Formats: sequence, C-alpha cells, structure tokens
Amino acid sequence: MFFNSNPKAWRRERSADSLPEVFSSINIPKNAGFWRKLMAFTGPGMMVAVGYMDPGNWATDIAGGAQFGYTLLSVILISNIFAIILQHLSLKLGIVAERDLAQACRDHFSPTVNFILWVLCEIAIAACDLAEVIGSAIALNLLFGIPLTWGVVITVVDVFLILFLQAKGFRVIESIVAGLIFIILGCFAYEIILSKPDIFPILSGLVPQKEVITNPSMLYIAIGILGATVMPHNLYLHSSIVQTRNYERTSEGKKEAIKFATIDSTVALLLAFFINAAILIVAAATFHTTGNRDVADIHDAHKMLAPILGTTLASIFFAVALLASGQNSTLTGTLAGQIVMEGFLNIRLKPWLRRLVTRLIAVIPALIVTIIYGERGTTDLLLLSQVILSMQLSFAVVPLVMFTGSKLKMGEFANKLWLKILIWIIAFIIIILNLYLLYETFFMG
Repeated sequence: MFFNSNPKAWRRERSADSLPEVFSSINIPKNAGFWRKLMAFTGPGMMVAVGYMDPGNWATDIAGGAQFGYTLLSVILISNIFAIILQHLSLKLGIVAERDLAQACRDHFSPTVNFILWVLCEIAIAACDLAEVIGSAIALNLLFGIPLTWGVVITVVDVFLILFLQAKGFRVIESIVAGLIFIILGCFAYEIILSKPDIFPILSGLVPQKEVITNPSMLYIAIGILGATVMPHNLYLHSSIVQTRNYERTSEGKKEAIKFATIDSTVALLLAFFINAAILIVAAATFHTTGNRDVADIHDAHKMLAPILGTTLASIFFAVALLASGQNSTLTGTLAGQIVMEGFLNIRLKPWLRRLVTRLIAVIPALIVTIIYGERGTTDLLLLSQVILSMQLSFAVVPLVMFTGSKLKMGEFANKLWLKILIWIIAFIIIILNLYLLYETFFMG
C-alpha cells in the first residue's frame, strides 16, 4: 500500500504544528485595510525567494550570459513563472490543510515511501547547503583574501547566528532576509548601470527562441537554470512558514490568507527574477559582447569585471552581493532542514544539533574538495550540487500537485480543472528536462 486512503489519517497528529516555536506567532489585524493586512502577511515570500537567487544560480546565469548573450533570459522568465505557480500551491497547502509538505507526505504515504522521500529530500538540502557554503567561502575569499579552506570552516558559525536570530522572533529573520535581498538588488543595479546593456536585445531575449531547444549546449545550460531556479526545498519551506501568521482558521479567513500570501510570494519571486536576470544581463553585456565567452564560473567573472568595466567597485559589489546571497540561503536552508526532519519523521532534535549536523554534512565534502582541488574543484562541486537538486525536484513537485488537487485533503480549495491541467503540464516538463539534464551529465559528460 503506497498511500493511506483513510480520511482520518490526513487529520492525525494535529497537535504537531509545523515549526511549533513560531507557529501562528504573527498577528493579522482583523479590521485593518488592504495595505496593513498585506504588510502583516509580507515576509515568507522573501524567505522563499532567497532560494531562487542563491550561489547555485550564479554559475548557470553567468555561463548562460557569457556564452549566449541575452537568449536565455526567456528561460529565467519561464522558470520564474513555474516557481510562482508552484509556490502558490505550496502556500495553499500550508494554509488550508495546516500541514507542511513533509507532514502531508507522512500523513499520506506508507512508511517505506515516506522514508525514501525523506532521504532524497535530505540529500537535496545537503546539496543546497553545499552551494551556500561554497558561495560564502568564495565571497570571503574575493572580499578579504581568506583562503577557501578557512572560508568553508567559517561558515559553520552561521549555525549559531541563525539560532541567535530565531530567538529574537521570526519577524527579525524575515527583516534580515529582506534587507540582504535589497543589498543584492542594489549591487546588481549598479553593475547594470556600469555595463550599459542594450535594451532591445534584452527585450528580444525575453521571447523564447527555438535554438534554446535545438542547440545542445544552450539546452544544457537552460535546464541548469531551470534546476537552479525551481528549488525543491523551498516547497517544503513555504508550506511551513506561511503558518506563522495568526489568520482566522475559517473558510473566509483561509481565502483571505491565500490571497495575501500569494501576493507576497509573487512580488518576492518577481524580485528574484530581476536579480537572476540582472546576473545574466551583466554577464552578457560584460563578457559576451567583448568576446570573453569562456567565462564560466564566479572567480572568472569577478576577476574580469574590474578591467572590462574600468572600476574595482564592480568586483567589490559583485562579491558583496555573493556574500549576501550565501548568508540569506543559509538562513532559509537550515529552516528547511528542520521542517523536513520534523515533518517526515516527527523527530524533534534540539535546533542547534539539527543545524550543526546539516551544516557539517555540507562542510566536510566542501572542505575535502577545496584542500585537494582548490578553486576549480569548488566550481565543479557547485555545479554538481545543482544536478543533485534537479534529481530531487520531481519528488517534491508531484506530491504537491497531488495533494492540492485532492478534494479529500483540500475541500473547496482543491485546484480547479484548468489549474490541475496546467500544473501537471509544468510537472511533466520539469521531470522530462531534469531527466535529460541527468542523462547529459552522467552519460554524455
């Protein structure tokens, strides 16, 4: 039996709230106007958007812009639309069923299937944490000359920083994440002004071109962008943190919560789109148009920005944005790790122990690779982390689509027929493209 069809099973263990220390901790004003209520719901979207601009995205965006100019902007746009729709489903699951995606899987599937899904998800979170560790270490190296090995070790301290911040309240974490996002946005706005890209090629790049499919090299990077953009652990994260709001647990209250949470999520993900697009635009305007099309990693991009754009500030802002990206991803990645372990296994470890274990799983391979292979090894490891994320994506998307389409689980909030068809098409596209990416990576080199 792969799943439990008993309706009561979906409701069991209702006392086990997702992230119980912050569950329903942020009040929503009852008789306030639209903008006050929207501000009360604003926050989770920003935390989810972090995953769409983490250091893993940088490698694919830089390579895509340097090699193919603005052509792959359409892929970033389409990936972002996919993300907006999937995150809407994620927040709806959390608000209506009051279960995060991991808890929903535990309620629905057999223990064997559930255990397999948990292992796959933990591997994906470790891969994501790996990208954060490497990204932060590279940023520390670029800004302060700290060796990559020591930079990797320093990232362990992030665990204790997160514990300190969470003790101050969930709103504090949301505010810090939002602040770091705007630092990244400001840095790349400056880079775009310096690089002076042409407007019309950018606009034409937003229109899908058939060569994205027919050119194998372009298709490979395009799928990498998709894999780095639609992050599996964010689906678990959003379905949990949306429950931090103390909305009315009635039909009308849930409708209102879904409306405001969807606005919050959509606006935040549009910001993530602008940042991802900005990374690719800067790479295209700076490297592709000057003939430096072999720039494929973060180190190369940092070294060449200053001489091409004529100011060292370009490289400094680039590294500051990378450090902000790594730190933001750390905040949200460790929360996702807690949600997944508690949701799938119903095991509640002490927060410092859970996060230390998650971080060490990422730090140890990163440390070994930096010691043995150095700079080049970390770039390869960064790309490998994105492939691992792609492998896990389908195992998060398919249950999410199943659960939100079920009247048994969602009642009146179950997905309408048109939305069911749309999201199954999206799920199918993601599965096929990621299978192709894995085939190209492991069998075609």
